[in-house]
Formats: sequence, structure tokens, C-alpha cells
Amino acid sequence: MGDYHTTYQRSLLDPEGFWREAAEAIDWIREPEQILDAANPPFYRWFTGGVLNTCYNALDRHVAAGRGGQAALIYDSPLTSSKATYSYAELLEQVAAFAGALRAIGVEQGDRVIIYMPMVPEAVVAMLACARLGAVHSVVFGGFAPNELAVRIDDAKPKVIVSASCGIEPTRVVEYKPMLDRAIEIAGHKPRHCIILQRPQAQAHLAERDLDWAAVMAAAQPAECVPVAATDPLYILYTSGTTGKPKGVVRDNGGHAVALAWSMPNIYGVSVGDVYWAASDVGWVVGHSYIVYAPLLVGATTVLYEGKPVGTPDAGAFWRVVAEHRVKALFTAPTAFRAIKKEDPSAVLLAGHDISSLQTLFLAGERLDPETYRWASDVLGIPVVDHWWQTETGWPICANLRGLDPMPIKPGSPSVPVPGYDVQVLDEHGTPLTYGHEGAICVKLPLPPGCLPTLWGDDERYVASYLSAFPGWYLTGDGGYKDDEGYLYVMGRTDDVINVAGHRLSTGAMEAVLAQHPAVAECAVIGVHDELKGQVPRGFVVLKAGASADPAQLQSELVAAVRDQVGPVAAFKEVAIVPALPKTRSGKILRKTMRQIADGQDAPTPSTIEDASVLDKIRPALLRQDT
Repeated sequence: MGDYHTTYQRSLLDPEGFWREAAEAIDWIREPEQILDAANPPFYRWFTGGVLNTCYNALDRHVAAGRGGQAALIYDSPLTSSKATYSYAELLEQVAAFAGALRAIGVEQGDRVIIYMPMVPEAVVAMLACARLGAVHSVVFGGFAPNELAVRIDDAKPKVIVSASCGIEPTRVVEYKPMLDRAIEIAGHKPRHCIILQRPQAQAHLAERDLDWAAVMAAAQPAECVPVAATDPLYILYTSGTTGKPKGVVRDNGGHAVALAWSMPNIYGVSVGDVYWAASDVGWVVGHSYIVYAPLLVGATTVLYEGKPVGTPDAGAFWRVVAEHRVKALFTAPTAFRAIKKEDPSAVLLAGHDISSLQTLFLAGERLDPETYRWASDVLGIPVVDHWWQTETGWPICANLRGLDPMPIKPGSPSVPVPGYDVQVLDEHGTPLTYGHEGAICVKLPLPPGCLPTLWGDDERYVASYLSAFPGWYLTGDGGYKDDEGYLYVMGRTDDVINVAGHRLSTGAMEAVLAQHPAVAECAVIGVHDELKGQVPRGFVVLKAGASADPAQLQSELVAAVRDQVGPVAAFKEVAIVPALPKTRSGKILRKTMRQIADGQDAPTPSTIEDASVLDKIRPALLRQDT
């Protein structure tokens, strides 16, 4: 426990001293020579000269300290009616063996490995095994379609892909191998090998490049940890870009380990032996940071849940898991609690579950609406913390630091800037605004440890995407304001990336799919408010002259195409055929105006009579009225 204001100011005034102390929580093979390397701005680097291994810090050192028998990972899968607990020693044994299996097929330090797997322990094993070898993993969410996977294969150029025969959903089995094969067929880059975990729910046919997980593990010789530089990449995680081409966010080893190890006790109030559950997926940044790495770095126990905690078949799944595994802190998206509230508004399913172990509920990934905050607070009777961060940062930008200095919680706010982040709201000229005035939320450079140092193979795009709008500042892409006590209110995205149930998805990628249809002349996809998912995409298409497609059939084809090429995760279900799209004088579609109308807001007056006429014509479609 400590004083937030003193700690925060020290992190800004003496960042090198602050992070030098934080780095003491990590075991270094060689201590850093320089804490902050500012020789090449805006490409700042942390802990230059330091050498470590992230896997060693997550597993080996806890076993060496005599805690090998402690639970490291609890696997809970209602979809397969199975549960398993892995001690630190058992998880280390699996990880060392799989690292040896990867090494046996040629994976070396710096090589890339794509992991395309469901929520099974083997996904965690594969990630940590890559870290053990100094290989760079890139986890791709199992719900992505072949085209999305192929784009990532071509960018990361993996030597090996690790996958499974299938994923499991409440109502169906999803075969991964055909999607993987199709992605490799589409991609220009071809991996040397694919390692496939065969699951009993669906057996995959193995081709010449494919290897069976069980077979390679049986023949594997355990691998030791490879020393890597603090500035070497640990992983690449692709996030949606407005152009439709994903951006490969790079995470380094040293800054990542230090930042996450600091965040667990200070933000989440979690340390050695505590049970922590991040109800997310390893394909997203929450899964990387707070299912896999952060809990293990501090010697806690992490819960890996395969299934949908709400919906079919049990809206009370959250309560069961918390009670059964004695979870201390739960981290999920507001969507989950909106769904629980919808299915069980009186919290009847909570009865009979002893959730007294739960001390804090953390929500992130999308804006927490005040009603959901109040409902969760009333039902649970514990602090409900709305905190805010991004794939790019890898750990929270703003939070209510429950371990450092718990502060009053305000509905609609992710609380105060986390130490290390100089967060300001800027006007269009880059001038910091006083409290109460809304603008662009930015973070002054250098970003703290753990944040992206660049994009994979694309320094220019890193600068153009994040650092060019306001020199010396990182542009978050979100807008909002501060109140008179320094609490930040994040009001939403300022670009055309939408947030569907905590998943950031590019409207540009969806528009590219719609534009491929032979009957479509132009199109737009916007994110509109949804009570359950936060946002959902809605498509609008203008037909080519003379196109005589049946509207219902065309709409069905377009929805199917997006689901096939982007994936069901996009939740793309609505597309309207409209006579025209409103545009600016330079030809840009007025997406913001369309969004405002669709969300029932007062939209600004268009700059031309033509656009006003177009908006009037498409207003029924925007409002989902009969067209």
C-alpha cells in the first residue's frame, strides 16, 4: 500500500529511478546497463543491456524457490466436462518438453511461431515454450477465418504454426484444420511445419508438413531457457487497422516482464498464491497479459476457462468458477455482465455459491455503462473497477489501483492514470485541456515499459499511426475528458475501428469483403450501439447501376461473406441496401454522422444539400426502420 499521488508524480519526474526499483521484481541474467534509452526518439527502449528469459521468470524461478507444488494453472472446460490443475513443476515440465519439440524441428531464437488454438492448456504451453527458446510467438484468435489468418502468416512469416484439430462452442464443434489449410493455401509464405493437437471431438487429417502434438512431445528432449536481450521481441499481436491491414504490435521481453509484474500487486491486488481469473481468450491482449504472463510472473494461480461463461448453458457459470476455485480477482468485459443481467436480473443463480473469496471485479475492453456498473456493484457488494488500456499498451493506462492506494470509484470512469503514464486530453492543436473539456486522449512520450516499441517490420506505420498527430505524444485513438479530481472518462473511439464485446475489429476489413460482391458499387460499415455487445457492425451498400439482385438474397450473401472472411467474431448480421452514401467534399464517407444518427444522436448539418438529401433517404436504414 502507498500513496497514489506521491507514487504517480515520482513515476513521471524520476522514471528511471521508479522503473529501476520495479525491475528488482525480475530475475536478470545480466542487469540492465541503462534503464531508459532515449538515444533514438521516438523509438525509446527500456532496460537496454539487460538479459533475461521471460519463461524462467514465469516458471523456473518459482520451482527453484520451493513452490513447485503450488497450482500455476487451473483449466476449467464445461464444454468438454473436464478440469485439470497444473502445478508450477508440472507446467514447467510440459513447457520445457514442448520447447524441445520446437527446437527439434528447427525453431531457434528470433524465429516466429504462430499459435492458432482454442482455450486449452496446450496454448499456454506453446506460448511459454516460445518464450523459453527466445522465439517470437504470434497468437491468432481461433475465431478468425482463413483470410485473416493468412494475412498474419504473410506478415509474421512463421517457421512453424501450432494449432488444434478443433475448437468447441456451446452448440457446435469448429474444425480448425480445414481453416488452417485454407489460410496456408492463400498465404504467400509457407511454414515449414504445423504441429496439430488432436482433440477427441474432431480428428484432423495430417498432411506432409503436419506433426502430431502427442508424437512430438513423446520424442522431445527438454530445453533450457535461452538468454535474450531485454529489448528482444517476446511476441507479435495483431490488432485491427483502419485500412483493413492488421498492425503487428511488438512486445519486448524486459519491459513487458517488469510492467506486468508491477501491475499485479499494485493494480489488481494479486500476489503469490492468489487465484486470478481473466475471463478472456489467449488470442487477445488480455489473454496474453493476464491469463498467461502476469499471474505466473508473480507466482499466482491463473484460471483458463474454455467456454462462454454466460449464455448457453448456464448464466451462473461465473459464480460457480469463482466459488469452486476461490478466485480473488475477476477480470472480464462489461458485455459479460450485461449478458448476466439480461438472463438473471435478480441474480437468482448466485444463490448457493460461496463467492466470499472474490474481492474485486475488474472490467475493461469497452466502456462500462453506469447501469451495468450499479447492477454489478449491488449484486456483488465489492468494488467494481472500470479500467482502460489497449492492445498497444499491454497493461492498464488508467485504473483504480486496488493494491497501491484504493480510491473512490466513480460510475462511467476508468479512474486515474496509472504510474508511468502521463495522460492528457488534447485539443486539435495539441494543447492540454482543462477538466471538463472533451478532446483526444494522449500519452506523453516516452511510453512506460511494456508498451509497444514499434510495429512488426514497420517503423513508419508505427509513427504514422500513433505519433504523428501530436509530436511528442502517443495518440490513443480514444476521446474523453478529465474531471476536477483527475479521473478520466473515455467516451469512445475516434477512428473507424469498432469494439464488439471487447474485441477490436476493423470496419475497413468488413468493407473490403462487401466491396468484392459483383453487385456492390460502394459500401460503408459503421459501429452502432448495442445493449449487449457495446457495439455491433452495420453495413450499407450501394448497388451498381443495373444490378437486379434480390434484396433478401443479396443481404444473405453479404452477411455470409463477412462471416466467412472475417469470422463470426465480427457479429456482422445487418446490411442495408441504400441509394447513396453521404460524403465530404473530398469524397470521404460521413461515417461519424451516420453513426450519430444510428445511435439516435443529433447529427451535425451536412456541408452540402446533396448530403442532406442522401441522409434523409437512408435515415430509415440507419435507424433500422422499414426501408
